[in-house]
Amino acid sequence: DDTFINSICRILETEAKKYEKTEGIRMILDVMDAKEDQNTQNSQVDRFLALGCDVICVNMVDRSAASVIIDKAMDREVPVIFFNREPVSEDLNRWEKLFYVGANPKEEGVCQGNMIADAYDACPEILDLNGDGKVSYVILEGERGHQDSLMRTEWAVQTLKNRGVDLEKLTGGIANWQRSQADALMGQWLEKFPEQIELVLSNNDDMALGAIDTLRRLGIIRPVCVAGIDGTPAGLDAVESGLMLGTVVIDRETYGKTMMRMALSLAETGRTPEDISLERGAYFRCPSYPEIRKRKDETPETGKIE
Repeated sequence: DDTFINSICRILETEAKKYEKTEGIRMILDVMDAKEDQNTQNSQVDRFLALGCDVICVNMVDRSAASVIIDKAMDREVPVIFFNREPVSEDLNRWEKLFYVGANPKEEGVCQGNMIADAYDACPEILDLNGDGKVSYVILEGERGHQDSLMRTEWAVQTLKNRGVDLEKLTGGIANWQRSQADALMGQWLEKFPEQIELVLSNNDDMALGAIDTLRRLGIIRPVCVAGIDGTPAGLDAVESGLMLGTVVIDRETYGKTMMRMALSLAETGRTPEDISLERGAYFRCPSYPEIRKRKDETPETGKIE
């Protein structure tokens, strides 16, 4: 159900087909969903190892439980590329054939904070709707304990404060990256704070779109600013149409293609490609950049939800 992860899987599938066509070597790409159950995922890894897979890529259900999968892979000497949920460093340091591909959550949080601060500096009334000199916000967090969620939240807020934006947090909640859960939370918050919410900080685009769904459904005409992260097609469309203030675009093409190149090289040579720079020899951080709404005028009506 995760838009971002699905987009990465589609890129992997495309790259696998290209590899088969150009190299003439059959490639079997087996994608499985653990349905948020760690025991199920452990069993899936057992099956992959029994089938003789050359490389296993794992989006951990529980990032603190990677040691079980690592033990299994080390016994068979099969490299593992973890992605999206970063295992603790003690686990990743256990073996030279363990890697992590993912975004840089601190960088994304800073980027989101700067993006919003830039909009505030250019036109404070876009965010300070009641003119009281501070921005009252709510925050949609992705997942309890997920490193991206924690870091994006911390650094977006801290960056805004560092840039001199006076903030007032009204409330926040976990929406598990899901549009529908964010929609439900936003509905509750608008009942509690019908006139106070000026900014919605979201850890990803799907949740930001859920907040926008609520604003549109309830006919809220106050131009509440909503900011996301991921740069999904739907998120970018919302920015372009003026429904979302901005999003932090994660370079999904680089993310997926780097994963595939690493996997192929590990399968063929036992090493990662020399031209892929890995932090501490194991971590690849995917680049990101801001995409902000282009204002047609200097009034806060630009982002009005109708």
